[in-house]
Amino acid sequence: MNINLPNFNVKNLVKEAGSTISRVVQLTEEKLGTTERTEYDLHFQNLAERADVTKTWTEKIVRDTESVLIPNPQNRVEDFIFEKIEKSKPKRLSNLEHLALDMIEAGGDFGQDMPYGQALIKVGQAEQKVGQCEHDFIATSGICFTQPLRKFLDGEMKTISKERGILETKRLDLDACKNRVKKARSMLGQQSAERDLRVAQAEFDRQSEITKLLLDGISTSQASHLRHLHAFIQTQVRYYKQCGDVMDQLQRDLAKMQPAKPRLRINSEDVDGPPSIVSAHSFDSDCDSNCTALALALDATSNDIEAGYTSIHIGQNKALTHLLEDFEIEFDTSAITTVIFVTECSPVNEDYMYGKQGLMKGLVPRAFVEMLDEEQEVPL
Repeated sequence: MNINLPNFNVKNLVKEAGSTISRVVQLTEEKLGTTERTEYDLHFQNLAERADVTKTWTEKIVRDTESVLIPNPQNRVEDFIFEKIEKSKPKRLSNLEHLALDMIEAGGDFGQDMPYGQALIKVGQAEQKVGQCEHDFIATSGICFTQPLRKFLDGEMKTISKERGILETKRLDLDACKNRVKKARSMLGQQSAERDLRVAQAEFDRQSEITKLLLDGISTSQASHLRHLHAFIQTQVRYYKQCGDVMDQLQRDLAKMQPAKPRLRINSEDVDGPPSIVSAHSFDSDCDSNCTALALALDATSNDIEAGYTSIHIGQNKALTHLLEDFEIEFDTSAITTVIFVTECSPVNEDYMYGKQGLMKGLVPRAFVEMLDEEQEVPL
């Protein structure tokens, strides 16, 4: 019965085992401080330190960027697994898109003809657009920023780490050969140790040059990273601009859906809603200083309000406010407890009268004031 065993090179196996033991011994003596070690030159040390800093911060930047793009750590792990098995990532809705769908569904249940239902549907559609912009931003950011940085870590930095490990092995072999030369007793042993030392020195120098070239290449990689960073910022700017455009359009659409309000003409300008009792526009009038009538008597009770009129008796004078029934009132008349005096403007204005209350003065629209004589009955 023939058994085919693999061909082992026993000599090489013994040689490798001997080299490994020598490295372990050398490293142990260095840790204990009982032997000398070959130090790298200052330029190499600076390159190696910069490589370590670059690797550390690049890993943090990639990790933080992915956390910003995909806040859910479970989703990030899931995407990483699908990426490793070379399958397409699952399509999932963001929280914003879930909100959009609920708003649209709620608007349909509340009634598409109702203002609130229409507004919910309109907002939900806008949030869906923002959610799609978010998906595009995440995908584009991964292509232009995180993937190139991760490729750098998985490719170039791993190669540098591997070559640095080989260089450290060559250094241990070199120092071990130096110690054997020092400890050689016979002439034959001295010659053999010196020959091994020359070989180890040549291999160390060769590996040192290879590692230096790779470390110098980090500067080129950082220039490439700078371009990727610019692309990432451009993607962010485009994303936020798209979101802003969607929100601006939504705001305009919602403004169009609001019910129309009556408009007044004040100082040749159109304004929404009723003006306050005394117009906010300052009016330095040449009105006659003698106030001849009382207007806008307030602090009315519920019995005083009927058919859009509010009346009150003050001494022997009566004042009446005429609240237009087709005008939307934006203030509570029961909360006003003051009386103002009005007089004609000079020259006379057909639309306004001049009102004064304490230090405040301004224009009062005639449409909201009805003057009554003392003898005239107040309609109730």
